[in-house]
Order: sequence, then C-alpha cells, then structure tokens
Amino acid sequence: MQERTLGELAEYVGGRVCGNPDVLIRSTSTLGKAGEGDISFLSNRKYEKQVWTTNASAVIVGKDIPATSVSLLIAEDPYYAFMQIMVLLHGHRKHKKTGISPRASISDSAKIGADCHIGDFAVISDDAKIRDGCIIYPGVFIGKGVQIGNDSIIYPNVTIYEECRIGNRVIINSNSTIGEDGFGYATHKGIHYKIPQTGIVVIEDDVEIGACCGIERGTLSDTIIGQGSKLGDMVTIGHGTKIGQHCLLVAQVGVAGSTNLGNHCVVGGQVGIVGHINIGNNVTIAAQAGVINNVPDNAVVLGSPAIEADQGRRAYSMLRYLPDMRQNIRELQNRIERITSDAGFDSEKSAEQKGDS
Repeated sequence: MQERTLGELAEYVGGRVCGNPDVLIRSTSTLGKAGEGDISFLSNRKYEKQVWTTNASAVIVGKDIPATSVSLLIAEDPYYAFMQIMVLLHGHRKHKKTGISPRASISDSAKIGADCHIGDFAVISDDAKIRDGCIIYPGVFIGKGVQIGNDSIIYPNVTIYEECRIGNRVIINSNSTIGEDGFGYATHKGIHYKIPQTGIVVIEDDVEIGACCGIERGTLSDTIIGQGSKLGDMVTIGHGTKIGQHCLLVAQVGVAGSTNLGNHCVVGGQVGIVGHINIGNNVTIAAQAGVINNVPDNAVVLGSPAIEADQGRRAYSMLRYLPDMRQNIRELQNRIERITSDAGFDSEKSAEQKGDS
C-alpha cells in the first residue's frame, strides 16, 4: 500500500484540491466507514449529507459544495477518479509467479509463450496456443486448438472447449465453461435429437467473465463476446449470440441463442432475453426484466414483458391500486344493474297504465 498527498492524487487524476493539498492519503473507503488517512467519493447525490459527517481525510466530488471540514478533490468523474486512486494505492490482485508446474499436463504440440505460469493439474491439449504473460490456475482444462492472447488470467477449474479463441487481457473467473454445446435439439415425434454445434466461442480483448458462467458455442455461427464487455456471475449466453463491445451483464442474466446485443448496453441482474431478437446500442434493461421483442437504440426498458421505462413505471405504480379498483368496478356494475332494473320496471308499469286508460 502506498501513501500520497491529496495534491499528488489530484495531479494524478487531473483534478484540483479544495482544502489542504498536503493531507496524507493511505487508503480508500466509503463515506460512512472512512477514517483518518482515507479518501472517499461522492457520485450519488443522495449521500451528499455524509460529506459533512464523514471521518475521511478527503472526499472526491464532481463540483464545489458548501464549505466542509474535509478537504475535497474535485474531478470531472468522481467514481472514475476514485478507481484510479484505488489502483494507485492498492493495485490489483497479485498472482504468484509459479512457472509451469511439473504436475500440469501439457501436450507436446501445445505452444506456451514467455512468462506464463501454469498451475498444478492444469491440462493444455493438442495444438493449443497460449501467448505471453498468461496465468493459468490449477485445475484448468484448455481444449484442442484453443488460442489465448497475451496477459490473460484463467482462474481455477475453468473449462475452455476445443478451438475457442480468447483475446488479450481476458479474465475468466472460477468454474466458468467456455464453448460448451449450445442447447440445440430437433424434436421429432416427441423425441429430442441433438444438433451438432459447429461454431466456436470468440472472446475479444479486455473481457471479464464472472464465476460459474456458461458461454455456448454456436450451432452454425460463432458466439461472440465483444471487446471490453464484463459478465457477472452465473451468466448464460446462448449459441450464436453476439454481445457487443463494452456491455455490462450483471449476475444471473440469461440470453437465448441467436440474439444480437449492441454496444455499451447495461443488463440488470436476472434479466431473461429470448432468442432471435436484436437489441440496439446504449440500451439499459432493468433487473428481472423479460425481453421478448426487439429493442431500439438508447432505450431504457423494464418489466416482464419489458416495456419502455416511463410507461412501465406508470403501469407498475398502479398495481397496488388494482384490488380497490376491482372493488370499485364491481360496485359500479351493481349500481348500473340496479338503475337498469328500476328503469325497466318503471317502463313496464307506465305501459300498463296507458293500456288501462
């Protein structure tokens, strides 16, 4: 862990100091938990009151706020600046340099780049190519003909099936499976016949795959995870699906086969997306939504079935009133029936009186 003055940190992130630039910063924390020597951040205005009560030595903010006892680092994007400072002070996880374990099983035809570290009981199959600086943890299986780019990290018990291609600086967390057969069957007379899956999975540069994910290979075309996209834990991507660049898929998302997801999309936890649809660029899908139709660029959708967010908020806000509305409708129906019945009785009585006269 490193120590920096607030002035040094401001220079590092391209911000400016309001307060004491010489205050020493040793670590990072939240507003509520921070203490002396910590720097925190404010990116959500609902936490603004905590700036006046925090014990942090400094807080990163996006603009000047009324005078406080804490020094401020003013940055264009407080959360991004906080990330930069966290990396500077703490760094990312360090990986032990073990070399290549004698207990790993590596095919004679596999090619291993410089400065790779391969753990116990990892299996590297025929014709696999692992480029420079990769970390392969114990228990990993890498199938025939798999290609892995520079500086990628494959955590324990990951399985990568044959011929899949993994880019540079990719992180695949424990127990995920890349390139399993797609869920493709032809049902004939009640029996499900397996369809061969002839595509592969292509994971582009700077992608991170969470733990326990399943990325299916394509039936006829490749399944692609675009550059810079991040998948949370227990995400399932169906066969032939294409995820665009710099997307965020939160935990437990399921995307069925042959769906196209554009660039810079955010998909909330437990979202389900049907197959064979197109979702545009810059789309946000709220948690637990069920997407069954195409979604245009820049849309925000929620609910199941998913609809435009403003419309959805109005619709779902009415749910709590439905029992009262149902009762009111019943009462109105009863009143209408009584009025109609009374009107019919009076009409018949008037007709009888006219007949008597």
